[in-house]
Amino acid sequence: MTLVKTEDAVGQVLCHDITQIIPGAFKGARFRKGHIVQSEDIPVLLSLGKEHLYIWEKKPGMLHEEEAAAVLAGLCRGPAIGAGKVREGKIELFADRDGLFKARSEALIALNSLEGIIIATLRGNRAVKQGDILAGVKVVPLVIEEGVLQKAQELSGGKPLLEVLPFIHKQAGLIVTGSEVYHKRITDGFTPVIREKLRNYGVELAETAILSDDHREITKRCLEMIGRGCNLIICTGGMSVDPDDKTPLAIKNTGAAIVSYGAPVLPGGMLMAAYLRQEDRRIPILGLPACVMYSKQTVFDLILPRIMAGDEITRHSLAVLGEGGLLPA
Repeated sequence: MTLVKTEDAVGQVLCHDITQIIPGAFKGARFRKGHIVQSEDIPVLLSLGKEHLYIWEKKPGMLHEEEAAAVLAGLCRGPAIGAGKVREGKIELFADRDGLFKARSEALIALNSLEGIIIATLRGNRAVKQGDILAGVKVVPLVIEEGVLQKAQELSGGKPLLEVLPFIHKQAGLIVTGSEVYHKRITDGFTPVIREKLRNYGVELAETAILSDDHREITKRCLEMIGRGCNLIICTGGMSVDPDDKTPLAIKNTGAAIVSYGAPVLPGGMLMAAYLRQEDRRIPILGLPACVMYSKQTVFDLILPRIMAGDEITRHSLAVLGEGGLLPA
């Protein structure tokens, strides 16, 4: 870039946007990058406090902020992620479909640690809708060394930093456990809550059952539902360590591999997550504690988007939830 007095800039090409702010009326670019300065622009530029202007002077090894933003957007964009037009040096990325937003956290940290790089995203592992803004990318200076962007490319490892996984349709089966519900001493409060949460993902309950605390019967019904095509089984209640609570044992006896009994999220610490593998199918079986019935947000809300997208829940992915796992009442 070359710095010149504004009065001497007529006929020159601006190398950056110039913002105008009129309180309560307007905030935005008054002059865009690439604008050829006219004589009538001079009083306006001076009124904006611009006594000097940067005029674009292309030099080898340097990138303009808009070129750099385009490079960063390309490093970020994975499947089902679109990009808007560059505005004031920034490019916004958005979801091209409903799904699970995934972000490569360690790579993001590495790139954001580079001098002058900004990649701001939503938190990963959350449900997003088509059109949602997922990220904004830009560089701090008006021009940046091309080597910084080359380093960013190296740190990305040749893989997109962001993607949106599609939700996979699930045939869900729900088993509500507890002798108090089975004998109709209290009303079943679980089914309407679970039904509504699944409906947010376009999933209807294919089967429901209310059973007593008989672990053999719970195991049997889980396997029957899977045999009839359910590829997600949710068991509610009976998840504590009390002797009468048999749901964890019932899930284990299906032959499912237990990922974890317990998660560092409150409410929802007594979650059980397991997978039953049958040929080419991997069927999640969840044991949900009673808090899911009455708390606004629990561990179930944190892992459900991943379940819906077929993104495997692991012990590590549950452990990561501990930071931020104290959910608001």
